[in-house]
Amino acid sequence: MEIIEKPLEDLLKEVGRRNSLVANQPEVEQTVRDIIQDVAQNGDKAIMQYEKKFDKVDLDSLKVSQDDIDVAYNDTPQDVIDALELAKKNITSFQKMEVETSFMDANQKGVIRGEKVEPLAAVGVYVPGGTAAYPSSILMNVIPAKIAGVKKIVMVTPPQKDGLNKAVLAAAKISGVDEVYTIGGAQAIAAIAFGTETVPRVDKITGPGNIFVATAKKQVFGQVDIDMIAGPSEIGVIATSPAKPKQVAADLLSQAEHDKMARPILITDEKELAINVNNELSKQVDTLPRREIAQAAMDNEGFIAVVDDIDDAFTLMNSVAPEHLEVQVPNAVSYLNQIQNAGSVFLGFYASEPVGDYVAGPNHILPTGGTARFFSPLGVQDFVKRTQFVSYTEDALSKEAKAITTLARVEGLEAHARAIESRFN
Repeated sequence: MEIIEKPLEDLLKEVGRRNSLVANQPEVEQTVRDIIQDVAQNGDKAIMQYEKKFDKVDLDSLKVSQDDIDVAYNDTPQDVIDALELAKKNITSFQKMEVETSFMDANQKGVIRGEKVEPLAAVGVYVPGGTAAYPSSILMNVIPAKIAGVKKIVMVTPPQKDGLNKAVLAAAKISGVDEVYTIGGAQAIAAIAFGTETVPRVDKITGPGNIFVATAKKQVFGQVDIDMIAGPSEIGVIATSPAKPKQVAADLLSQAEHDKMARPILITDEKELAINVNNELSKQVDTLPRREIAQAAMDNEGFIAVVDDIDDAFTLMNSVAPEHLEVQVPNAVSYLNQIQNAGSVFLGFYASEPVGDYVAGPNHILPTGGTARFFSPLGVQDFVKRTQFVSYTEDALSKEAKAITTLARVEGLEAHARAIESRFN
């Protein structure tokens, strides 16, 4: 990867130039818009046509039967089932700590105020089916929704010529998915956003996907809620001695292999470490089954920045705002307060990023493209809605009536003021 040595101010400008979400592409935007409109108007018929066109599969039915799910579960190797169950256990224990509760305040005489926290009625989870299968993402999307109390969870995933991935269906069963449909791409997002003769409409859509899926989620937002607009995967590593170049390189490649536009980034205060990690990257990438993808990611988006000291490394990485951030420095936990912008943080030499992808418990559905500045990881809070409520007695309202009518008339809203006055005149 490119090794960059510049003053911190210049490095910050360089990072700002590189930070971006999925770029708007007019042709993709229009294609997706047409697909959504077609599915909204023509339902299952349109979906069948698009699956034949894009996924090259003739479907007899969109819904996956429970028998097919059970068969896939039984055919999945036991070590895979055991790993999924361990992940479920840890995800559940972590996500339960995120549960919010309703509250009521009656401390002011004659006034009751509060907020009800209720689960969404139905959620749709998109599971990619392209160059890799992601059963772990099913757990990350579904378990928080189940803990929140969502009543119906619908999963959509692209059909495959040789049948759906067994581990994907096993993960759906283990996590508690209610219905599974073989639909992919923008047509899947449209189907669960609007509903069809077969596919139920949901209130929120979560899960990652390609540019067509991301664009479709963006276009149906408002019709339904969405988790976030996710771009390619990212990993930022802050490292200094005694970090081992072999391990740093392996961790960078763990995300580079996701996508040709993935972003592997190393920031260090040691030029020698930067060179040694780069040499390790060259060695290790040649042995990867997804070598071409990982190499393209390093060439397209990867870089190594050498800074004057560790404090500068954190300043620069906060500007990157990476999806995943590894802190491979001595006493890494002591640096936690220097991290403002990151989706998920991995502290120490043994908290390798794949720990978080699979079994640690924190979610791996994370903000990308610098949006960790204002977005958060997916969690239980994303699957509930809040309803506020108030109750006033006559005496309590009379004490605040003048303030209400004054503000109403300042805003030119006479009917607002009269609504209050009608209770006393």
